[in-house]
Amino acid sequence: MSENSAAPGTPPATAPGPRPEPIRFFGTTWVDHDGGYGLRRAGVAVGSLAAAVAACFLLRFAYQGLEIAEVGSLVGILVIAMFSICSAIAFRKTWEGFGARPKDPDREDSLRGLKSIGFIGSLLAYFVRSLTEAPGEKLRRTEYEKARVQFEKRRSTRTGNPSTRGTSGRKRPKRG
Repeated sequence: MSENSAAPGTPPATAPGPRPEPIRFFGTTWVDHDGGYGLRRAGVAVGSLAAAVAACFLLRFAYQGLEIAEVGSLVGILVIAMFSICSAIAFRKTWEGFGARPKDPDREDSLRGLKSIGFIGSLLAYFVRSLTEAPGEKLRRTEYEKARVQFEKRRSTRTGNPSTRGTSGRKRPKRG
């Protein structure tokens, strides 16, 4: 078996310092853009767009079901308005989630239902972001680089192994 049996894009287990946070569908390939990062980005873009198109067809069939049931034009307008507004909000919240961590996680949890209804907006946000980078890459890269700088700063201030210091043969005076 080879020495490097880890999945592509995962840092070695013995590497000192902070570890990058994996991104869904990308793992940690976003750090060095290796391990098929470009193909993964293309796959995510195509997949999210295909899922959004399939979801639109699904909603179209649901709307046709409402027409067949003859529920009235008011219900049809409300359904279209609900999905449109929820998709717009889901797009915005998903897009904001790629750039910053949520300030209030409880509020994000309360919006989960709304984002589920507007899932097409979330899929479109994922598609648009994956055209330029892995969704959430910029945020995680900023956090990772900040953690690396802090780690290197802490590491450089150390002077070595403290157990090897003071071996000049004299003992410390006892306190007391």
